[in-house]
Amino acid sequence: MKMESRGEVGKAVGLLICGTLVYYHCAYRNSTILSLVSDVLIVLLCSLAILGLLFRQMNISVPVDPLEWQISQDTANSIFAWLANTIGATESVLRVAATGQDKRLFFKVVVSLYILSALGRLVSGMTVAYAGLCLFCLCMFAENLQSIQTWCSLFQRQRNDSAAEDDNL
Repeated sequence: MKMESRGEVGKAVGLLICGTLVYYHCAYRNSTILSLVSDVLIVLLCSLAILGLLFRQMNISVPVDPLEWQISQDTANSIFAWLANTIGATESVLRVAATGQDKRLFFKVVVSLYILSALGRLVSGMTVAYAGLCLFCLCMFAENLQSIQTWCSLFQRQRNDSAAEDDNL
């Protein structure tokens, strides 16, 4: 349980760092996502080339050849099935909302779109996406806060028990 909460916190921190870098690249440098992707691919390609030359110079064999990495047919099918199901579910919800069959759903969609439209007029899309990412990471931290507090109290209890044993000696 301790390792799971540490992994979730690590995912949140990693996601927040990546989101911050994307936000900086797109919002402050006024670059596009395509520019970001090409920059990342150039950096990866250059670093892999440098590592390859370094390993060749040091006579170190690379245990795994990245050119041989593949995903299985089942994995590819499940990814595309999930994508098709998600798009289909979204389309059916929007169709029901557009026809007006479900009045509550219709008003929820209208209010959500109106809020997003007003928010889009006030700030850029990258700022909204970054704020959403920050809120998501905060939610992940909050979910793991209970397990972290439990782990810390367990650690404190062990430390207090060992201090009490030292006092008894």
